[in-house]
Amino acid sequence: MPSEKSLTRMHNYVQKYWEKTGTVAHPDTEVTQSVINGLAAHMDELGRPLCPCNFYPDKKAEVERSREWVCACDEMKIYKYCHCLLFVTPEGMPITEYLPEDHEGRLMYGLVADPTPDRGREARNRAGEE
Repeated sequence: MPSEKSLTRMHNYVQKYWEKTGTVAHPDTEVTQSVINGLAAHMDELGRPLCPCNFYPDKKAEVERSREWVCACDEMKIYKYCHCLLFVTPEGMPITEYLPEDHEGRLMYGLVADPTPDRGREARNRAGEE
């Protein structure tokens, strides 16, 4: 179980990031809490909130190698897409509007428009690199 300190830190971070990006919590609170618990556990273990929804052969190496999967991950910062469903639309859908058409998120969920296009995507300038 993650420490109370890390849980509080992650809850605060997520709340601020919802506001910053115009996204909301998933309607199923268990989804949100599970992801926050995973982020907090990684804070305790690795010192960074590594995405808990991916598999890493070596978590420490992943954190040291890049910050691609440190929350908020590159996909969220570039495309406003959260595969963990932590940052979603009020209907509980991940935003797919900015993803490349062949991205698994777009293929799985279809086109999900961004209800707040004026917020988030702080790394949108990197979208052409993918």
